[in-house]
Amino acid sequence: MPRRPRIPVRRPPVVKSGSANSPELVKLLQEGLALHHQGKLGDAKQIYEKILQKQSNHFDALQLLGTIYTQVKQHEVSLQYFDKALQINKTNSEVFNNRGIVLQNLKRLDEALTSYEEALRINPDYAEALNNRGIVLQNLKRLDEALTSYEEALHIKPDYAKALNNRGIVLKDLKRLDEALTSYEEALRINPDYAEALNNQGNALRDLKRLDEALTSYEEALRIKPDYAKAFYNRGNALRGLKRLDEALTSYEEALRIKPDYEFLPGICQYTRMHLCVWTNFQETVEELRRGIASRLPISFPFPVLGLIDDLETQRLCATTYVETKHSKSILRYSNQSQDLKEKPKIGYFSADFHNHATLHLMQEVFKNHDHSRFDFFAFSFGPQTNDSWQQEVKTYFKEFIDVRDKSDAQVAELSRQLGIDIAIDLKGFTADARTGIFANRAAPTQINYLGYPGTMGADYIDYIIADKIVIPEESQQFYTEKVLYLPNCYQSNIRTRKVSEKEISRKDVGLPEDVTIYCSFNNIYKITPDMFSIWLEILKSVESSVLWILCTSDTAKHNLIQFANSHGVDSSRIVFAPHMPIEEHLKRLLLADVFLDTFPCNAHTTASDAVRMGVPIVTLAGESFASRVAASILSTIGMQELIVNNPEDYKSLAIRLGADTDYLKTVKRELKMNLSESSLFDSVTFTKDLENIYESLIS
Repeated sequence: MPRRPRIPVRRPPVVKSGSANSPELVKLLQEGLALHHQGKLGDAKQIYEKILQKQSNHFDALQLLGTIYTQVKQHEVSLQYFDKALQINKTNSEVFNNRGIVLQNLKRLDEALTSYEEALRINPDYAEALNNRGIVLQNLKRLDEALTSYEEALHIKPDYAKALNNRGIVLKDLKRLDEALTSYEEALRINPDYAEALNNQGNALRDLKRLDEALTSYEEALRIKPDYAKAFYNRGNALRGLKRLDEALTSYEEALRIKPDYEFLPGICQYTRMHLCVWTNFQETVEELRRGIASRLPISFPFPVLGLIDDLETQRLCATTYVETKHSKSILRYSNQSQDLKEKPKIGYFSADFHNHATLHLMQEVFKNHDHSRFDFFAFSFGPQTNDSWQQEVKTYFKEFIDVRDKSDAQVAELSRQLGIDIAIDLKGFTADARTGIFANRAAPTQINYLGYPGTMGADYIDYIIADKIVIPEESQQFYTEKVLYLPNCYQSNIRTRKVSEKEISRKDVGLPEDVTIYCSFNNIYKITPDMFSIWLEILKSVESSVLWILCTSDTAKHNLIQFANSHGVDSSRIVFAPHMPIEEHLKRLLLADVFLDTFPCNAHTTASDAVRMGVPIVTLAGESFASRVAASILSTIGMQELIVNNPEDYKSLAIRLGADTDYLKTVKRELKMNLSESSLFDSVTFTKDLENIYESLIS
């Protein structure tokens, strides 16, 4: 969002306010202004108050005191002085503008807007008031009106760099990224040292996936303004996108050093550390996050917390604080137009993942099997247009496949309403590339959180969450702001068969030794906590002829894991790192593993169903949160409850038994294979019908 405007300290015109300004008062006013301009606010304040003692209705002293109290952030007092000044002179547009700034600082946005509009009624050519009005309109999510206000300001004052910068921000929010870049470039042509415009230029470039250029913009902003916390934060985001995580973490930590209360940044720092397996002060950091969340501080985005804290109340509070801060409900109201009763209900799926991605790997056959005689299905895609085989196929399964990348959240919601979507399914939640604002603007009368985010979204505009009774037991419903819709079997959709590479892959090919037990974990590296890794090392110690096979591509993470293993008495040769592979080859290499060791508190999700599909038993620890119960749901669906444990000791014991007792492992694998053939886990036809029955129950 654009920066809040500041009240400039200008030499005011002398205003007759009931009695003539004496030479003494004129001299005092000049002294006060001089001190004010020098930043000596306390001294200036004393002089203005002295003037008021001599003439209580002195307009200039009143409005200048209002300015001082704004500068020291005593906004309520400031407002009183501006209101007194306006009782004396109701035709001063500058005071109405300044009063609007104060109201904006108090978050009384509608009143601020009224004050700016009064300033503009008095002086229609007041460019600063037009710019400030645009900022309020943008905060009110009235983006088109904000854009008009900035353009009116620029019509009056074409070289107004702040308005050009703010116009760029609103154009970016409207997804008009090329126009946003042009606006920033114009601002920088006028003021080449405009650090805020350089930072915002970087944001637009980042959204355009021009990450190297974005990084250059942030670094130029930091050259001009070395203590610019926001630029350090955004630089971290660009570096993370470039997979330069070590540098990203350094940039985030610098932003946090400059601004310790930077919104949500402590959680982002810890999430980045988890990707690097940097576990220094892990427990203390997690407890700090827990305390901050309990105090309703904006300390972490919800997603990182899933992998750190297995506590439903903490997760709910974190999500609620996040949406209240970043995605509060739009002021727009949904008007449900009456539809022809002969029309079929319309279901909209919203995602960035309609391409070769884990979500589509799970959902493809649901889209394929949907009954178009019962419903009309629409896809709203705000992810990349890759044109890969997955994307080409999925496009054929919808009545309309709509690319909405270039539309704002409000515009996407409006389009959904125009199409008459009855049920909007958010397949992203709070995961990467989510567009929560679409749902804050009410894309449909019924809105559902499903599949992408394993937890509550904490938002009153998300009406339902689709689950099963393992991932959300009935006694846990109180921790979800959504109403829970239960599927009869596992909540996770899946496809019946997966293409597996025909390429021969041996243990030698992937760096694994022969004749040992292969424990594997193909979960994302950020899910590994030091507590869980310590348990894995104890398992290796107990099963001497065994190795641990981990999906990891970061050199820093590899180094840190090896150092941790060595410090716990496990030779680093027993840790084997696996690279990312195309999904067909990954499934094939899973055949080389003996036991899949699940992570906690965030389980394997897609990777869990992949493992059991390939006949690899999973040892999972089930907690209380959705994210910690996904593998338990999958295993329960295939009748393998014996692989689900409820405490770390049992987890370790079970994993050791599977690795040390060859006959037991063979029995478990045989049982797993037999159960899979009779299970509903990969029955996408039945799953789709069950899902459609839920949709029908919500509409009828």
